[in-house]
Amino acid sequence: MATRQSIDECIQKCEDAIREGQKQYQAGLGQEHYSDSDYTQAMQKIEESVNDLAQLSQSANAQQREQLHRMRLQVQHLQNEMILLEHDPSTVGGTLH
Repeated sequence: MATRQSIDECIQKCEDAIREGQKQYQAGLGQEHYSDSDYTQAMQKIEESVNDLAQLSQSANAQQREQLHRMRLQVQHLQNEMILLEHDPSTVGGTLH
């Protein structure tokens, strides 16, 4: 069974990834060109969070699984939004480099 501490640590990591992802997403909305590496790193942290949540939920009890499921929905929503932002490091202002 997952420990309360492992659940709390995972939730904290996810919340950190969400904050960083939201920051990069907002930067992407406001600018035509922004830090590709920061955006990519934020996406990687979000992907790691999704994977951590899935792995931890396998050993969680019903209440913990529900908590992890709610967090996974939040993380995946942001992940989808960031993907749909059409972030493409090879383009700036719609033209190819």
